[in-house]
Amino acid sequence: MSTSSPFRLVPPPPGGGPLVHLESLRAEHAEGWFAAAQVTGPEAWAWLSRPFPQTLEDARADVADALAARDAGARLPLAQLDAVTGEFLGTTSYYAPDAAVRSVAVGFTWLAGSRHGRGHNADSKLQMLGHAFEGLGAEVVVWHADARNTRSRAAIERLGARHDGVLRHHRRRPDGTVRDTACYSMLATEWPAARERLAARVRAAAAGA
Repeated sequence: MSTSSPFRLVPPPPGGGPLVHLESLRAEHAEGWFAAAQVTGPEAWAWLSRPFPQTLEDARADVADALAARDAGARLPLAQLDAVTGEFLGTTSYYAPDAAVRSVAVGFTWLAGSRHGRGHNADSKLQMLGHAFEGLGAEVVVWHADARNTRSRAAIERLGARHDGVLRHHRRRPDGTVRDTACYSMLATEWPAARERLAARVRAAAAGA
């Protein structure tokens, strides 16, 4: 896509990979959100921007918050669905688009614990990065992770992202403590090699599923 074309957040095309299908988050996803969260457990929510959903109403509030950010143009939340069963597995988002430098962040991501280490995150990010670079025309994709979240940081690094540094005392966690934020990026010129590695990971995971 030409860098002179408009730069705005639009959803990826319908369909998806062999493990995960992505679609725009909707209010109807709240029940799936709640069910997947209960399977995953509250530990993962220590790193997220909202507290663990204890009730279905909490999950509905989480979805409503994501949709409000979408309506404000600040975020594009996506549902991650099992490619075979359609089960809700979690969510992920594009956010903080910057048309001046054609950058977009990927985050607000969580995945059901039952799918950790099985290639689902790789499949989801292969689709998201492909859409960012090839569909939206991004020149750089960035990630921000709690510096203490070793699982998330390792997953970002496995995508082929570069560690750019740490912002100290950067953001308050839901429990009131303040985190340092690890920053990562991938340039459009780095995407082709990363795409090949990610695609190979997804093929291997799908073959063993």
